[in-house]
Order: sequence, then C-alpha cells, then structure tokens
Amino acid sequence: MVLYFIGLGLYDEKDITLKGLEIARRCEKVYAEFYTSLLAGTTLKKIEELIKKEITVLSREDVELNFERIVLPEAKEKDVAFLTAGDPMVATTHAELRIRAKKMGVKSYVIHAPSIYSAIAITGLHIYKFGKSATVAYPEGNWFPTSYYDVIKENKERGLHTLLFLDIKAEKGKYMTANEAMELLLKVEEMKGEGVFTPNTLVVVLARAGSLEPTIRAGYVRDLIEEDFGRQPHVLVVPGRLHIVEAEYLVEIAGAPQEILKLAR
Repeated sequence: MVLYFIGLGLYDEKDITLKGLEIARRCEKVYAEFYTSLLAGTTLKKIEELIKKEITVLSREDVELNFERIVLPEAKEKDVAFLTAGDPMVATTHAELRIRAKKMGVKSYVIHAPSIYSAIAITGLHIYKFGKSATVAYPEGNWFPTSYYDVIKENKERGLHTLLFLDIKAEKGKYMTANEAMELLLKVEEMKGEGVFTPNTLVVVLARAGSLEPTIRAGYVRDLIEEDFGRQPHVLVVPGRLHIVEAEYLVEIAGAPQEILKLAR
C-alpha cells in the first residue's frame, strides 16, 4: 500500500498533471491540506468532481501533529492520496511527512505539479539569479518576526533577487496581500534602519500565478503600496542587480518606470 503526495498546481483544478489525476482517482482515500498555499481559481467541490472522490481536508494541526494517527495507518492498508496546492515538495513540512512515512514502513511517491518557484519566471527575472527565499509573517502578540528583512539584505549584497512568500492563516480565511507585506517591511526598516527596504525600493508583485491573466506589477514601494493587485495569492519580489533584458521586461510587461533601465548591467 502506498501514500502519494500529489501536487495540484498553482491556480485551479486543471493544473494537476495527468499522472496526478490518474493516481488520485484510483486511490481509495484522499486527503488534502490548503494551509501552505491557496488555489484561487477553484473550489474543493470542483476538485472532488474532477478526481471523482470525496476529499478529507486536514488542518495544520492535523498534518503537523497527527499525521501518524490520521493518514499513515490508512496508508498501511490502502492506497492513499495526499493533495497539496503547488508542488508537494516545495513546502518543507511535506519532506518531513515523507520521513515519518518511511519510519512507519509506508512507501511514498511524489507527483510533481507547477510551482511558484518556476512560475515566478513570468516576472521576467532570471531564475538562476534568485537567492534564498523567505516568508513575510503576520506579527502575533509580542512576536514580530524580522528574519525576512535579513534575507533581503543578504541577497542584495550578492546582487540576487529575493522571493517573498506571504503569510497564510487558512483557518481564519486570512491571506496576506503584497500591500500588507510592504507595510510590514517598512516597519522593520524603521526598527533596523539599514536601508534595505525603503519607499524607494524597487519591488515586483505577482498575483494569481498560474492563471491565464496574472497580475504582474513592478515599481517603487512608494508607488505600489496603495495599488489594488486583485485577489490573493500574492508574492513579492525584491530584485537584486538587473540584467538589461530583465529591466526591459519589467518596463514593457510589468509597468516599471523607464528609469530602471539605467540600473541594468
């Protein structure tokens, strides 16, 4: 008996691969989690209609704390599918789940799907020039995370782009916007004062990656922070050194100001 980690892709139910669809349909039990990412262009009902199976949606707590109790015992007795938005192995949680499965004697396979790590190339920024990525998290109580600011600083020093994932609180229906992320980064800048992220910082916003008409906008924080980028999910990119082709793309496709062409090397 086998546990299949199956990616659903980026935007709607049509992003799943044929292999993923075929395997999900033949599995006897199907689970899913949607707290690590959001499929904006579909619904649970549509996914169920496509794979012709009822789906049991697991919470973050179910996945992180109770996977051995809920999913793995079933995978010892039958073929089980575990669906996740994007590519299953982009979320570090899922790598740990495979380890847990192995320790319990459950064989697992991964069925890949479109991921933000490849789709980000639609911004025109070269994939090989991205450095470490980070997540902009909502502050909670006395906890105000700032590590993403340090990641931007480190990448900038190396001339690399920074891909920032934006926090998801699926259980509350709360999905961070690029505007909120920029506001948080400006607050961290006030705290640290290192000139890493200011109103004059060039940023790129990508909204609803994987759809036929994603929103791609580039410009300075001061100009974009109040702009409406439409429905989530959003990601935010802080570019490093720009190649001339990257700069031209941002101007022509993403509406960046012409003056950034002077920044290109």
